[in-house]
Amino acid sequence: MTEHVVVVGGGMVAHRFVESLRSRDADGRFRVTVVGEENHLPYDRVALSSFFSGVDPRNLALGDPQLWEHTEVDLRVGARASGIDRAARRIEVDGADPIDYDHLVLATGSYAWVPPLPHADAPGVFVYRTIEDVVTLKDWVTTRATELGRPVRGVVIGGGLLGLEAAGALVGLQAHTTVVEFAPRLMALQVDEGGGHALRRLIERMDVVVRTGQASEAVEIGADGTVSGLRLTDGEVIPADVVVVATGVRPRDDLAGPAGLATGPRGGVVVDDGCRTDDPNVYAIGEVACIGGRCLGLIAPGYAMAEVAVDRLLGGEADFPGADMSTKLKLLGVDVASFGDAFAQTPGALEVVHSDPVTGVYKKLVVTDDAKTLLGGVLVGDASAYASLRPMLGAELGGDPGAWLLPEGAARPQTELPDAASVCSCNAVSAGEIRQAVCDGCHDVASVKQCTKAGTSCGSCVPLVKKLLAGELAKQGITVSSAMCEHIAMSRAELFNAVMVTGLTGFAAIIERFGTGRGCDICKPAIASILASLYGKHVLGEDRAALQDTNDRVMANMQKDGTYSVVPRVPGGEITPEQLILIGEIARDFGLYTKITGGQRIDLFGARLDQLPPIWQRLVDGGMESGHAYGKSLRTVKSCVGSTWCRFGVQDSVGLAIELELRYRGLRSPHKLKLGVSGCARECAEARGKDVGLIATDNGWNVYVGGNGGFTPRHAQLLVEDVDTETAIRVIDRYLVYYVRTADRLQRTAVWQQDHDGGLDRIREIVVDDALGIGAELDAHMARHVDAYEDEWAAVLRDPERLRQFTPFVNAPDAVDPTLAYVLERGQRRPATDRDRAATDRDTQSGPVVIASPTLEVRS
Repeated sequence: MTEHVVVVGGGMVAHRFVESLRSRDADGRFRVTVVGEENHLPYDRVALSSFFSGVDPRNLALGDPQLWEHTEVDLRVGARASGIDRAARRIEVDGADPIDYDHLVLATGSYAWVPPLPHADAPGVFVYRTIEDVVTLKDWVTTRATELGRPVRGVVIGGGLLGLEAAGALVGLQAHTTVVEFAPRLMALQVDEGGGHALRRLIERMDVVVRTGQASEAVEIGADGTVSGLRLTDGEVIPADVVVVATGVRPRDDLAGPAGLATGPRGGVVVDDGCRTDDPNVYAIGEVACIGGRCLGLIAPGYAMAEVAVDRLLGGEADFPGADMSTKLKLLGVDVASFGDAFAQTPGALEVVHSDPVTGVYKKLVVTDDAKTLLGGVLVGDASAYASLRPMLGAELGGDPGAWLLPEGAARPQTELPDAASVCSCNAVSAGEIRQAVCDGCHDVASVKQCTKAGTSCGSCVPLVKKLLAGELAKQGITVSSAMCEHIAMSRAELFNAVMVTGLTGFAAIIERFGTGRGCDICKPAIASILASLYGKHVLGEDRAALQDTNDRVMANMQKDGTYSVVPRVPGGEITPEQLILIGEIARDFGLYTKITGGQRIDLFGARLDQLPPIWQRLVDGGMESGHAYGKSLRTVKSCVGSTWCRFGVQDSVGLAIELELRYRGLRSPHKLKLGVSGCARECAEARGKDVGLIATDNGWNVYVGGNGGFTPRHAQLLVEDVDTETAIRVIDRYLVYYVRTADRLQRTAVWQQDHDGGLDRIREIVVDDALGIGAELDAHMARHVDAYEDEWAAVLRDPERLRQFTPFVNAPDAVDPTLAYVLERGQRRPATDRDRAATDRDTQSGPVVIASPTLEVRS
């Protein structure tokens, strides 16, 4: 029987633990349940600030999502563990059944600590720790800026790593930003005094006010109960509309004390070098673990603990190797790095410093008293040497240490890393392990990363990985081939130039001159493309037909049943009535299936006001109706051909698109609505650019919402995934009705979603989880719309009174305007411009003129 491992915590360290256990548990001895409090897959918290650069937080998910689909892995998001019963080996979960365990791993991480300031819980005070934190911060700042009619004033309490990250977020939101730090310099734990001064100068150049050596006393609130400022201990009040508290973190060890587990003097669950608590069945890893008497707040030590815990579970004897506290960050666009003994605390240590106040660059190396061995360093403004220097810790620099402080791009000493040197601190990968991977057959960066995991976390070591790869390949006498295939030793670009220079025009001549054998399905189409590009000859001429792929050979698109589709070209979307008739006759005569591509509609221009009813009548008589291209309502539901025809389709996208358009037609809303349905992940219907988009999966549909085009295009965000058609429609019903009900005038779904209190997460709770208990009401609203729908244009035709509105002139129903003219343009008529009329006056033979009635209604 398998042993059950329960992991409490769904962060980066928990992800690493599960990933490692699954890859190393070859016998299938363990099954894993992960209890995560956040409503997200484990994500890259280090990259959280990228949200303010437009990155969807859901794209920060770690690793391969299929990890969570493994039969022996159960991830429970939005679940909070509330207690541990060590005697029964069970954890309690709020609102859910208890979970029994054989082994318990605490990976609960840390929480943002807020000092006991008066009014620290007032609206407008935030911390900076989770996806929810950054989303709500952004929503608040953008909403307040709109309400106030000016940029908000933001104050960050704390000038450490998180504080400067938060300041960068506020700057990105166009807020006037001040950083208040109690210590005498910024990032006091990472950089020395010189580095702190350089960092301050660089940040102040970005219009961020820096106040060091000052303490906060209270948050001031205004008459409306929201933040109005931050009062310092000297009595000064800094005006503020938003305050972000970034004063550090504390380990989330609240489960340990009640369960009788030992905690450290400054918090954290006490563990030994094997990451095991005083209960042999309970481990603690990451920021919640107190190891060696302290808690470690960086990701690399957490990853190392995860690997140690996995090894111990599998019967190994691994011990925690110690903490690499090196950091490299870009804060407010400024490179900052710190590694090793950055403060020169080693007896006899020497400091080699380069400082350039003009450029804002500060660099320091700490070396042994003989100036040979590297002990640590600080880099501010230019951290380009970090990737080479950090692995050299404890090694001889091989020359003048000052040479390593040359500006970015300058030649630096060439010293080969010892095998023991750490290249990837996140994943504890040494130079020797990378070299061994290359020797074992990993001859490109991708395979080295897959084999060793180097460079798969923060990515800062990738340049060094590339360097080691190239060096090891050179030692082995191996060069990376750019050959197109086994028959052509050149790259495609090289072959193109060779053919162009020699003037060869046939495949046989080219393969004889530059290749071997008879070619293959890689080089043949490539050569055919080169010939077509160079000489413009017909693709099927001479010996070129045999070179083409299937579709090029038959000049049509092969479908999954072996038939082909023909797509007539319609440049610019402009098409004449004769062309439409021709396509229709071809489809009729040959029994072809027809479908309009893209937006799926053909616009008809130039109709007079009095012509509209007869046009509508023709449509109604033919079983069609007009559609909205102007109102604030549903426009179209775009689709690809889906599983009916496409070789890649997994669901019937056309059928669902038709059902949705018939369901939501005529639905009036705060702004126009566009939907899209894609039959597979290739996304041919561009569903993520729509207000509501559905993308087919093998298990059903992923539903995305809030995608808009226009002046500020935005991708839709995932609302639900892998739901059946019935569930998808119900969720969309509720989403649209809730939008119709709560959005502002002319507010697109993207803006509404962003401005909604709690953002999409809260909307999901309302329309999917029915958090407000209004689901049935939303369903009924949409049902009424569907039941009451009437063809608006047919209704006009049945009502003589409404038809009178389409009479051009009330007092002269048969009159025409002799000043209105049309001219021919590319075979179709368009309204004449003043320029056209002037040309007609000069030369009456310049083109045909047709007198028509006006398109504007005139009332007497």
